[in-house]
This record gives sequence, structure tokens and C-alpha cells, in this order.
Amino acid sequence: MLNNTAKILFLLTLIFGTLMSVSSNSWLGVWMGLEINLLSIIPLMIDNNKLMSTEASLKYFLTQALASSILLFSIFIMFLFNNIIFQLNLNLWMVSMMMTSALLLKSGAAPFHFWFPGVMEGLSWMNNLILMTWQKIAPLMVLSYIIFKPFLIYIIILSTIMGALGGLNQTSLRKLLAFSSINHLSWMIAALMFNESMWLFYFLMYSFLSFSLIFMFNSFKLYHINQTFSMFNNSPVLKFMIFTTFLSLGGLPPFIGFLPKWMLINSLISMNQIFILFIMVMMALITLFFYLRITYSAFMLNYSETNWNFKMNNKNINWYFSVFLSFISTFGLFIISLIFLIY
Repeated sequence: MLNNTAKILFLLTLIFGTLMSVSSNSWLGVWMGLEINLLSIIPLMIDNNKLMSTEASLKYFLTQALASSILLFSIFIMFLFNNIIFQLNLNLWMVSMMMTSALLLKSGAAPFHFWFPGVMEGLSWMNNLILMTWQKIAPLMVLSYIIFKPFLIYIIILSTIMGALGGLNQTSLRKLLAFSSINHLSWMIAALMFNESMWLFYFLMYSFLSFSLIFMFNSFKLYHINQTFSMFNNSPVLKFMIFTTFLSLGGLPPFIGFLPKWMLINSLISMNQIFILFIMVMMALITLFFYLRITYSAFMLNYSETNWNFKMNNKNINWYFSVFLSFISTFGLFIISLIFLIY
């Protein structure tokens, strides 16, 4: 991607579009920033060597254009109701719900998640990373301006259930990470509703863990679960790194992925949101179940190895960087605890 000057330009305008949406002081500016962001990512998605990327970029464009049109329509209705001529005590809950739905469709939350796994399956790993992390910043930030609690509670419950149950029957790593992203999005929306300063910390931790996994998958060209079983018989260290990062993304307690969930659980308990918390924790256990099932299969079962299997004799920079990322993911919680105890 970075070898192509045109793609560097589109990447810069992608960043500019998100920053414009986040820092705008008018709704039309927010919409304009989202449109610049959308028109910048489409050329980044299209790869002439892959047929699936064109289909995925078309799916992404159509759904995002639909969300943008709903958002613009609801902005016009809101301006109309706020006009001096229409100074009526009208309840604008319908407009809020339309705007919230458009932003949730842009970020891929359930029940508006229908496009997300299919688009993820057709893209390269680097485009998947942009889709899972950077593309969620602007919709979530704008969503924090118009929090409509009764509607968002249903969205949180649906997202956590769909993200957990959808990943149970997947063999593609890209679709697995897509459903994991939907599940994590429910935690981010909950953090946004009940404790606005916490969603940024959760998002940063999720982005770091997603980057760690996607960097390893991209370096070793992994796309399906069975590749991870048979590929690293010569390198148990690398197999250990990939699957501990998997468990950290699922939020297993010894790893650093548990830290943002732990903080959010404490926050929700203090606000007496026991029902939502119960559903979210139960669904997080289901996601952990399929992560553990994959990890157990990879570590405990003996897979046959072909003569032309991938050899890990030359440990290049990607190998060492993968070790570093996995070390932070595995032992980050212990390091943070020690720093907290010292200070």
C-alpha cells in the first residue's frame, strides 16, 4: 500500500475525513467528513489482482452511501424542526433514532451488521485493520453527541449476541475477527453510554490487539484456521504468540485484553446496570469458548506435517516484532499492576 503514491494520498484524505467529522461544529460538516472518508477508502480497498476486493468495495460503498443519505435526511428534518416557523414542542426521538441508526450502520453494529463479515472476507489484512479500527472512530464520536439510551440498550444487547453466536461456526479468520469486532463494538457503545472517558481506552486496547493479530496474519499469509494448525509445527513459540493474542482479544483474565473489560464491568456495576452487564459477560464467555476451542485444537492435537511446509529457520524482523507485540499482549496486565503498586 505504501509503495503507491496514489494510495498514500487516499490514506491521508481518509485520515483528514475522520478528523474533519470529529472536530466539526456543525452537522453538515460531520456529514461532509464522513463522505470524504468514504470516498477515500474505496480506492484503497480495490485490488486489481483480487476479484473479491471489487465486490467487497461495492458492498461497502452501497451500505455507507445508504447510511450517509439517512444521516443527511435526518439532519435536514432536525434543522426544519428547529426553525423559528416550527417552534413547536415536538419530541425529536424519531430523528435521534434515525441518526443513531445511520451511525450504527456505518460502524457495523447489529442488527445493521449484515454487510460487515462479507466485506471483511473480500479485503486484504491491512484494509481489514483500517475497517476494524480507524473507520469506527468518526461514527462512535458522533454517536456520543446524540446518545439515545433506550434504543442503544437494545443495540448493545443485539450486538453482543450476534457477535458471539455468529463466530461459533466460522473457519475463516477474517470472518472470525469481523464477528469479534461486532461483539467488541457492543462493549464500546456501553462504555460510550455510561462512561464516556472509558470508550477511548477500550478502543485503543482493542486497536492494539487487532493490530498485533493482523500483523502476524499478514506477515505469514494466514487466512483460515487450519493454516494456523499445520503451519507452525516447527515454531511453537510463534504458535503460542498467535493464540495468546487471540485469548487476549477475547478478554481472558491473565492477559491485557481483560483490563478494559474489567474497568467497564466495575463502571457498570457502580451504575447498577446489572442486566446489560450479565448479557455482555455471558456473550463474552461464548466468544472465549470458540477462541479456546481453536487454541485447544492447535496446541493439543497432533497435525500431520507435509514435506514442503513453511520453515521458520530465518527469523526476520517480522518474527521479532511479532514476539514483542505478543509479549505486551500476554504480560501487559502484570506490568501495569507492578507500575500501579510502585506508584
